[in-house]
Amino acid sequence: MSVLESQVVPFHRALIEQEEIDAVLDVLNSGWLTTGPKTHEFEVAFARYLGASHALAVSSCTAALELALAAIGIQEGDEIILPTMTFAATGEVILHLKAVPVLVDCESSTMHIAADEVERAITRRTRAIIPVHYAGAPCDMDRLLEIGNRKDLRVIEDAAHALPTGYKNRLIGTLGDITCFSFYATKTLTTGEGGMATTEHEDYAERMRILSLHGISKDAWKRYSAQGTWRYDIIEAGYKFNLTDMQAALGLAQLAKCDAMCERRAAVARRYTESLKSLDAFEVPRLPGNGTHSWHLYPIRINPPALRIHRDRVIEELKQKGIGTSVHFIPLHLHSFYRTHFKCYAGQFPNAERFAEQALSLPIFPSMTKDDVDRVIESLQEIARDFGR
Repeated sequence: MSVLESQVVPFHRALIEQEEIDAVLDVLNSGWLTTGPKTHEFEVAFARYLGASHALAVSSCTAALELALAAIGIQEGDEIILPTMTFAATGEVILHLKAVPVLVDCESSTMHIAADEVERAITRRTRAIIPVHYAGAPCDMDRLLEIGNRKDLRVIEDAAHALPTGYKNRLIGTLGDITCFSFYATKTLTTGEGGMATTEHEDYAERMRILSLHGISKDAWKRYSAQGTWRYDIIEAGYKFNLTDMQAALGLAQLAKCDAMCERRAAVARRYTESLKSLDAFEVPRLPGNGTHSWHLYPIRINPPALRIHRDRVIEELKQKGIGTSVHFIPLHLHSFYRTHFKCYAGQFPNAERFAEQALSLPIFPSMTKDDVDRVIESLQEIARDFGR
């Protein structure tokens, strides 16, 4: 099978339908384009969907993470524990506040932050833990929250992959001190760019809201509304992290179909698992035993004893067959910045490194057709047959 014989199956395609188009057009016709009533409506609807007390819409998950750390009072020299298996944003926001990222290894089976490693990494300067709900499966929040409570540490969840992810009888977004979501173009709900911070703490919510728009004391966006006033007060140095009404309108339309999109991704995941689990060449992801999976990603692992080619060659073979893939992630400690500034080195976190050498993420998105899924499966079966040991 060649690319010329059929269309490409992209790694991701956002499900943008007439509802999203109409919602954005309504905002354009309203004359209010930036942060305003539609953003507030999105925040209320998102909080209600999760069962959270407070939700703040912002420009990205990165912005949400930085606001969360600022809201809990992180200062220069404070230490924040996070997994090395994550995207750049999780670490860089710590550095923006002149705090210290303390990387730890992951569980070999889930790529979630290893609670035992968290315990060992705690010092008198540790102030917070950032678990990352990798791929859309929930971390062991009971254990992490117990550590946080016992050691007086805040737990800030990186839930960029985790909408909607269940943990026992609750949704991610209602457990830790603050939870941060991503609405980037490839995520399970998209606003193009954007994010959300949720919390059960009113004081954190209020401080994040003030910081998100220049440190202006209250309802800064209302300055240009009939209810607002030109007079305002800046009470601390803030950021420009607000979400626009155009993006919020897109988010509201997406939120209305969030469960349906999740079920369509889950159906793709089931097809992949049923068809690939018998192949020695690949290891499929496991279902979480402590909750439900959002299936933002479907990462498989190459089994080197059963396959003559490296993961990178598998990616190239799939590309030649018209199948888009990605790798999540190159661990932070392997990047030159962390090697230079934090004396990280190869071999430091073996579970993350092994996974990073073997993993690739397959296409999984709501509009995938049966033929799309079959093509991915057939391509992997061909690779297993042609390059198997």
